[in-house]
Amino acid sequence: MTPNVTMRTALADEALLGSVLKGSSWHPWRTVLTAAMGEALNDDERATFAKLTGREREPLRRVEEAAFVVGRRGGKSRAMATLACYIAGLCDHRDVLVPGERGVLLCIAPDQRQAKIALDYACAAFEASPILRQLIAGRTTDTVSLTNGIDLVVRAASFRRLRGPTYICVIADEAAFWHTDENSANADTEILNAVRPGLATTGGPLIVASSPYARRGELWGLHRAHYGPLGDPLILVAQGASRDFNPSLPQSVVDRALERDHAAASAEYLGLFRSDIESFVNRETVYACVETDVRERAHLRTSRYFAFVDPSGGSRDAMTLAIAHRDGSDTVLDAVRERRPPFSPEAVVAEFSELLKTYRVGTVTGDRYAGEWPRERFREHGIGYSPSAKAKSDIYRDFLPLLNSQRVQLLDNAKLITQLAGLERRTSRGGRDVIDHPPGGHDDLANAAAGVLTVGRDAGAAYTHALLNNVSGPDDRYLIPGI
Repeated sequence: MTPNVTMRTALADEALLGSVLKGSSWHPWRTVLTAAMGEALNDDERATFAKLTGREREPLRRVEEAAFVVGRRGGKSRAMATLACYIAGLCDHRDVLVPGERGVLLCIAPDQRQAKIALDYACAAFEASPILRQLIAGRTTDTVSLTNGIDLVVRAASFRRLRGPTYICVIADEAAFWHTDENSANADTEILNAVRPGLATTGGPLIVASSPYARRGELWGLHRAHYGPLGDPLILVAQGASRDFNPSLPQSVVDRALERDHAAASAEYLGLFRSDIESFVNRETVYACVETDVRERAHLRTSRYFAFVDPSGGSRDAMTLAIAHRDGSDTVLDAVRERRPPFSPEAVVAEFSELLKTYRVGTVTGDRYAGEWPRERFREHGIGYSPSAKAKSDIYRDFLPLLNSQRVQLLDNAKLITQLAGLERRTSRGGRDVIDHPPGGHDDLANAAAGVLTVGRDAGAAYTHALLNNVSGPDDRYLIPGI
C-alpha cells in the first residue's frame, strides 16, 4: 500500500475527504486516523492521542491492527467509511496485487442491514469529493467497484463467506456484538481468523470499531492486551466515551441514559466494558447433554409427556414448542418446533396442538405474560394452557443445575445449542440476576426447551407424590388422559 497523498492532506482538502470529518468535533477522529496511518502528530493532536490510547507517542508506522472502542453516537460509522475511502481511493495497491487481480476492502457488520449503512456512508464520502467520485465504476447492494481495481464490499459477520479474496483492508464494525467463541459456531475469533490470511499478502490493516459490551471476545482481547503503553506499537487501541469522540453530543443525552440504567449506559455512552455480564453456560456443558444425531424422539406409550410453549403474536419473535418426558432421574427432550415470523398465530396453535395430541399431551405450560389469547386458542383445539409459575430467568436458573449434572438429554439441534450457549447472566438495576439472550439475539427455542425440561422435572416429582399418597388436585394437570 503506497499512499498517493497523506491522510492529513486528504482530511484537510475538501476536494478529497475534507468535507466528511470537518470541524472541531471531528478532531479526535482525525487524530487517531492520522496516527493509524503512520503519520506524525502535532503537540495538540498528541495530547488527544495520549488521552484516547494511553500512549505518549504515535507509532510513526502504519499499524497492522487497530481497535476503536467508542461509545454510541461517537461517529464510528462515518469515521470508518472515511478510512475506507482513503485506503481504497487514495492509496496505490498495484505493488501487492497481481495483474488482473482486484483488491477488496471488506467491511463486516453484525448483519446485512448494518453493512449496507457502512456502504452508504462510504458512497456519500466518495460523492462529496469531486475527485473521488470519478473513481466509482458501479454499485450493487453490497459492492462499490472503483476504476482503480479496488472493490468496497460489505458482508454480514459469517466466517464461511469471507475466505478466499485478497484484502487490502478489513473493517470489523460493532464486533463486540458478534457471537463470541464461548457460545457460537460462527464466533468472532473464527471470522477474524478467516480474513487475516487475506491480508497477509497485502499487509493491509485490520480495523475493529465498536461500542463495548461484555468482557469477552476479540474486541475485549485486543483491548486487554494492547491498550496503553505496554501494547504492541503496531496494534493501536483507542478507547473513549461518546463525547470524547463526538463533543457535539449533548451531555443531557448521556446523563438521562445513566439515570435509566447506569450499567448499560456506561458501556453505550462512556465506552466502558460491562463488568456485570457473564456467560450463563459454556458450549461444552451444553454439548455434554446432547445425544448426537438425534433430532427427534418418537412417542412411547410407556412414557408420560409434558410440553412448554413460548407464544408469539407472529410479527416479531418466533413461536416455539418443546415436548419432553421423564426417564428415571433424567428429563429427556423429545421434540421441538419453531415457527418464525411472519405467521398466523391461529395456524401455528393448530399445528402445535396436533403434535401435542400425537404425544398425548392434554395441557401445555407457557409464558405467564402472554395474556389470554394462548389459553383461548389452545382450548379451541382441546388443549389446556397453564401459565408458568416461573418467570423466564427463574426457569433458566433452575435449568442450569440440570445441565451441569447432565440430568437432561437434549436433541442435536444446532439452533437450540447456540441459543442455550449464548445466554447471558446480568445484574438488573434492582440487584437481581437476569438471564436472557444478548442484544440482537434470540432465545425462543432455548426458553421452550428449558421450560419443558424444568416443568418435566417438577411434574415428575408431583406425579410421584400423587401416586404415593393417592391424592389428586392441582398436579392433575400433568397427568395425561388415557394413560
